[in-house]
Amino acid sequence: MKLLVTGGAGYLGSEVCRQAVERGFEVLATRFHTPPPYGMPIHLDVRDHAEVQRVLMRHGPDVVVHTAYVQGGPAMAETIVRGSRAVAAAAHRSGSRLVHLSTDLVFDGEQGAPYAEAAEPRPLLDYGAAKLEAECLVTQAHPGALVVRTSLLYGKPGPQEALALRDDVELYTDEIRCPTLVDELAAALLELAELDVFGPLHVAAPDAISRYEFARLLRAAAGGDPDGVHGAPSPRYGSGSGRVRNVALDSSKAAGLLPTKLRGAAAAIGLSA
Repeated sequence: MKLLVTGGAGYLGSEVCRQAVERGFEVLATRFHTPPPYGMPIHLDVRDHAEVQRVLMRHGPDVVVHTAYVQGGPAMAETIVRGSRAVAAAAHRSGSRLVHLSTDLVFDGEQGAPYAEAAEPRPLLDYGAAKLEAECLVTQAHPGALVVRTSLLYGKPGPQEALALRDDVELYTDEIRCPTLVDELAAALLELAELDVFGPLHVAAPDAISRYEFARLLRAAAGGDPDGVHGAPSPRYGSGSGRVRNVALDSSKAAGLLPTKLRGAAAAIGLSA
């Protein structure tokens, strides 16, 4: 299989590339600033529609896994929305299967989690709104695309591990997510790349826990004192707050499809908070 991964140097993208190389896939890893550690590097600005078209038509991948994104800042909307549309249109034109990554933050956290795929998205945050717009454009440009919504990723040094070790922040006791190991998600994406499934699919670990509980697990796993994590209820939720309450995902549909079984944070980390 020839696999093209956008964001090949990113937290998830690099793990997808690593596992794909180990499986013997021909891996094309796109880069913008940072060289990807695995696969054949290809420079690509996903915001450049013409460049995306040229790259995909030239290389003709069997599958495109679109992980490239920007979390915030002035380039966020253009990268997520325009970039996703360009990748989807080019993948459709080149005859490539598309696995597009999205987020639990397309939901507002107030409608009764866990959210199944049929739940109505109502993003509160700019990031979630950009991701939802990207989902809509992707499915219009590539009707056979698979849109994978997931949650907080962890498992190798990254922002969640760093946050858990800080003493100067409060982690909210009522902000609920489904933390998911990055290597397990990457394995699931490679399995999904070969399955005939499309539309939205929730792929996250089964345990819904608070950011506070999650940080305690991570700090304990790093050899620290979990009681050093500061927890408190969030002072505010809603539009403009920068926070959502409970966006836990119902991933039972994916669990029935995938050989890889995603583990909850407590079981995966192997410690009790």
